[in-house]
Amino acid sequence: MEQPRIMSVYEIAATAHEANRAYCAILGDHSQVPWGIAPQWQRDSAVAGVKAVQSGAAKTAAQTHAAWVDDKERAGWTYGETKDVSAKTHPCMVPYQDMTPDQQRKDTLFRAIVFALGVIEL
Repeated sequence: MEQPRIMSVYEIAATAHEANRAYCAILGDHSQVPWGIAPQWQRDSAVAGVKAVQSGAAKTAAQTHAAWVDDKERAGWTYGETKDVSAKTHPCMVPYQDMTPDQQRKDTLFRAIVFALGVIEL
């Protein structure tokens, strides 16, 4: 039986980003840009998220979200009614349980991609 190719953290992050972008578009949010032209801070955030899941630091969707919020706060982001890259505000800078189910699914989707493409098991 052929062994699956092991994807790099960067490749997994790119795939998760693109899945998130597609999911956001379904929800009517077309603010996400393709991975290839995404700013470095956004790519770094996705890579950090993959590493958090793979290391076991983010064992649930809620913990994945909390790690994302922590990463954003370290970069100077705060809560805002709308996402504004210049002002570093984002409406998802709230506890996981305070987000809508549609927004919570982004964390579930991210984790599922890390598990599906990484070398860790559910």
